[in-house]
Amino acid sequence: MKDDEPTNYDATDLDRLHAAAKRENPTAQPGREPAPMWVFVASMVAMVFGGGYAGAYVAGFDWERSSPFDGEVVDVRPIQVEEGADMDPFQFAMKKGANVYNNCAGCHQGTGMGQPGAIPPLAGSEWVLGGTERLARIVLHGLAGPVTVKGNSYNSIMTPFAQLSDKDISYVLTYIRNSWGNEAHMVTPEMVKQVREAAAGHSGPWTQDTLAEFAEKDIPGDIPAGPGATAAPAQP
Repeated sequence: MKDDEPTNYDATDLDRLHAAAKRENPTAQPGREPAPMWVFVASMVAMVFGGGYAGAYVAGFDWERSSPFDGEVVDVRPIQVEEGADMDPFQFAMKKGANVYNNCAGCHQGTGMGQPGAIPPLAGSEWVLGGTERLARIVLHGLAGPVTVKGNSYNSIMTPFAQLSDKDISYVLTYIRNSWGNEAHMVTPEMVKQVREAAAGHSGPWTQDTLAEFAEKDIPGDIPAGPGATAAPAQP
């Protein structure tokens, strides 16, 4: 190359230089050399057997069981919690009865005062505070025709609620007999069951006349001791 000629480097020379530099391994720093493969293999084997040994002699591990705990694992689920276990039977019946009464509040109102001239009241009603058998039969099969309640006449139809369980009927009867100033003994599911079975052959709603024989008749049965046990019905 002459001095007066322009400098012209061949690009391929640079490519060869870069490729050669890439092929060279970087200088390893002392103490940071990569560990041999056999070290990793030996570590894995040691961990596997070490875990098995610890499980066998520390946690009771058994190769035939997947559980690392001694004995059989007992599943305590589901935990059964009896609803109302912290309440006496009367309080529980009143609480549940308030919910069931939602089926009745549309007609008899939340105050238990009914609707003047149309729906008789439950508050202070002799029908509510009288014989429990008459009251249970009304809830099971309904009531139709003229009735006299607290000296006033009403002529309407009450819907039957036989689809409710014996428990729910007993709850709502206890509730209406002990709300709005009413005070009377509670009604139990066993009592409602007796009436349901005794009146199984009855069809259609009751009337004031067909219920006359039950006006003062209480359903026999035991009543739990407590606030709702006052004036317990006589045994047969």
